[in-house]
Amino acid sequence: MRNFCLIESGIEPAPFLAEIAAQDDPFGAVTGRQAKIAVQREALAIPLRGVRKSALAGRDPRDVHESRWTSGAITYPLACAFIERIATALDSELSRAKIVCLPAGHRVYPHTDRGEYYRLRNRNHLVLKSSLGSWLRSGDEDVRMREGELWWFDNDQLHEAHNDGDEDRIHIIFDLLPRHRRAEI
Repeated sequence: MRNFCLIESGIEPAPFLAEIAAQDDPFGAVTGRQAKIAVQREALAIPLRGVRKSALAGRDPRDVHESRWTSGAITYPLACAFIERIATALDSELSRAKIVCLPAGHRVYPHTDRGEYYRLRNRNHLVLKSSLGSWLRSGDEDVRMREGELWWFDNDQLHEAHNDGDEDRIHIIFDLLPRHRRAEI
């Protein structure tokens, strides 16, 4: 496969799911993703790391490389520690990150992530919950990712996701800037 790579498997989702469940309406607090990004309108998100707004200076957020922890990230120490561990293991700099819920029957519509930010980074998905496995297409390939698996996929290709299961699908999605690409910023 060219557009997907299984990075790690056997990751126990229960502690991450407990961290989410301990919050009151975790996916209802921030609705910007579904309100502002048409292809993401059916997905719910908990932002952990986001664009550093002070770095915007009139630039399109897709061209802003600087990111920062959100104020809500402190509520998810296990998720934050996990993505930091993976960044270190892959000799990369942690960039934007979120916990995403795609309710049963919902989808992320076909799109390509464009901009300087996305061109340099690797997109990763850790599957925490998915009743049938998480279906994702990138380019002319598709996979069904299983709970406890961490995948890289090529989000520079046209991609889409669909939750064809009967319960919420929950992933930690995060971007990593490989150390060797840092000079390109």
